[in-house]
Amino acid sequence: MNSTKALLFIVLSTLLSCKTKNESNVEFSPKFERLAYNNPGLTVDLGVGLWASPLPMDYDNDGDYDLLVSCSDVPFHGIFFFENTSGDSFPVFAPAVKVSDDPVKHIQVSYVNGEPRFLRPGEELKDFKNTFADTSEVLYPGDAFEKLHNKIRFNQWKYVDYENDGDLDIIVGIQDGEDYGWDNAFDDHGIWTNGPLHGYVYLIENVNGTYALKDKITADGEPIDVYGAPTPNFDDYDNDGDLDIICGEFMDKFTWFENIGTREKPKYAKGKYLENETGIIAMDLEMILPVSLDWDKDGDIDLVVGDEDGRVAFVENTGKTKNGMPVFNDPKYFQQKAEHVKFGALVTPFSTDWDDDGDEDLICGNSAGYIAFIENLDGKDTPKWNAPKLLSAENETIRIQAGESGSIQGPCEAKWGYTTLSVEDWNNDGLKDIIVNSIWGKIVWYENIGTKGNPKLSAEKPIHVQWENETPKPEWYWWDPEPNTLATQWRTTPNATDWNKDGLMDLVMLDQEGYLSYYERFKDGAELILKPGQRIFHSANGTFDRKNKLIDISNGPLRLSEKKYGSSGRRKLAFGDWDADGDIDILVNGINAALWENIGQADGKVEFKFNGNLSDLKLAGHTTSPTLVNWDNKGNPDLLLGAEDGYFYYWKND
Repeated sequence: MNSTKALLFIVLSTLLSCKTKNESNVEFSPKFERLAYNNPGLTVDLGVGLWASPLPMDYDNDGDYDLLVSCSDVPFHGIFFFENTSGDSFPVFAPAVKVSDDPVKHIQVSYVNGEPRFLRPGEELKDFKNTFADTSEVLYPGDAFEKLHNKIRFNQWKYVDYENDGDLDIIVGIQDGEDYGWDNAFDDHGIWTNGPLHGYVYLIENVNGTYALKDKITADGEPIDVYGAPTPNFDDYDNDGDLDIICGEFMDKFTWFENIGTREKPKYAKGKYLENETGIIAMDLEMILPVSLDWDKDGDIDLVVGDEDGRVAFVENTGKTKNGMPVFNDPKYFQQKAEHVKFGALVTPFSTDWDDDGDEDLICGNSAGYIAFIENLDGKDTPKWNAPKLLSAENETIRIQAGESGSIQGPCEAKWGYTTLSVEDWNNDGLKDIIVNSIWGKIVWYENIGTKGNPKLSAEKPIHVQWENETPKPEWYWWDPEPNTLATQWRTTPNATDWNKDGLMDLVMLDQEGYLSYYERFKDGAELILKPGQRIFHSANGTFDRKNKLIDISNGPLRLSEKKYGSSGRRKLAFGDWDADGDIDILVNGINAALWENIGQADGKVEFKFNGNLSDLKLAGHTTSPTLVNWDNKGNPDLLLGAEDGYFYYWKND
C-alpha cells in the first residue's frame, strides 16, 4: 500500500468509526440514521424503545402532567421527556427529547402530598428534575432482598405512609424467578414442569426515623404473590378513605387488593383482577409497569402504564364501583407527533412494493406477533412514511402468539410472537404473499387473494415439504409437527427466493439444527412443494456463533445457530448483491449487521466468507433484522435495520 492509499485508508476508517448526534441527542455512526417519518401532521403511538418505565410529572412546571420515560434499551436508552403541549388529559404529546443519557434501573415514582418523589433500590433520588440519578440519599441497604431471593429481575421501591402515622414507609415489589427457571422445562404434553414467577410485596417500616424491614404484606392471610413484576401501588381507588393496592405483573393484568381494614390498620382481601363490562382488563403486551395518580385531575386515582414495547397507556378510573371494585376503562395508548418510524419492539422489516404503486413499502413483524404494512407515501430518496397498519387475514388481525406452551422459555412469554418474514409470490399467481416464522418455529404463509394494488390475505397455511421420513424438528420441541410441514428453529427469517432461477419460489433458511439450508421448489402435478433442505452453503473461514464470534476454525456447511433451547435460532437474514459483483451475498444480524460475502460456487456448493460487522456501532440488544432497500434507484442495495427498540436504522451503501 503506497502512502497516499494508506492515508486515504486511515481517513476513511476514522470517518466510519466516528459518531455524530441527531436532534434527539442519540449517537450514531455517520453510516446509520434512524428512519424519520418525514410526515408533518401525522400522529402515532407514543413510544420509547424496549421497556418503558413511565414517570408522569409536571416536568416543565406549566401546570399539566407531562411524561418522563426511563428506557434501558439498546440503542434507545436514557430518560426521555414527552411534553404535554395542550394541557389536555389525553394530549398528543410532542416528540421525545432526551434529557439524560442514562436510564435509572428499577426507578419508581411516588406521590407525597401531590409531589413526585423518585426511588431506586435503597435510595431516594434528590433533585431529580435537575440531576436525575446524580444526587441521592441512602434509605436502606439496596441489596437487602438479594439475601432473601434468587433471580431478582424487578426490585421496585416506593414511598407510602402505610399506617397513617405521618411518616414515610417504603413498599418494595420483588420478582423472584428461581422457581420458574426460565428455559426448557416442558414435559411431553406441553405442561410447564417448573414453578411460576413470583411477585411479592414487602414493607420496610419507618420506626422513629429508622427503616426496619418487616415482612411480606399479606392478603386473605397469605403473602401477596402476583405473577412476577408486582409494581405495587397504594392509593384509595374506591374512594372509601383507606389505601388499597393495585399490582401489575410480568404478564398483562392488574390485581386489586381491597383494604377491608382501616387506614391505620390495613388488612387486605384476596386479590381480584381488575375488570369492566368487556371483561378482565389487559394491556396489549407484557412486562407492564403501572403508576397510580389522578392523571386527569377529576378526583379519582387512574393508572399510567408502561408496556414492554415502549408504549405508555392511560387506564382511566371511571369513579364507579361494581361489586365493591373500582371500574377502570380499557387501556388507551398515548399519542405523539410522529418523528421516527417505529413498530413495537424487535421489529423485523422486509422491503417490498406491497401496494404495487411503484415504490418500496415495508412489511414488518415484531415481538408482539403482529404483522404491519408501513406505506411509502411518495417514493422519494428519503421517503415519507405512513403509520404502521396492522394486517388482517380473513378479517381478523394477524397476531401469532406463544400461548401457554409455544415458547421454549415458558408460559410467561404467552403474549410474545416474534414474527419474522419475507414477501414474495409464493404460489406463482402474480400476487405477493407473506411467508412467516415466529416464536413457534412453524413456517406458515398468508396467501394474497386480493388483486394487484389491493392485497387481501387468506388464513394462515403451513408451508409443505416432501419429507422422505418423519417431519424433522429441533430435538427440544415438546410438540410434533404435522406431516410434511416445516418446523425449524424459532425467530429466524424464512427467505423466499428463486435461488436456482427456474421460475419457482424456493426457501432458504436455517434448518432444525441451525444450518443454512436450501429448500428447492418443484411441481407435483398442480401442487408446488419443497424438497427437503440441502446444506449447500459453506463457510470459507470457520464457524461463527450468533454473536458473530469465531468458535471453530474448520470449514464446512454454514451453521448460523449452534445453540439449543432459548438460545437457538434468533438469526435474521437478508439476501442480495451487496458488493455489486453479480452474486448473492448474505447480511445477518450482528451488533448492527454482518456480511457473509459470496466468493464462488462449484460442485453444488456456494462458498461464503465472513467479513464481520459493517461497523463497531452497537444497535443490537436482543438482535437486529436486516432488509435491503433501494430508495434512490441507483442499483446498489442499501441497508435498513430493524432494531430491538422498534425503530429502523438506514445505511446508505456508497
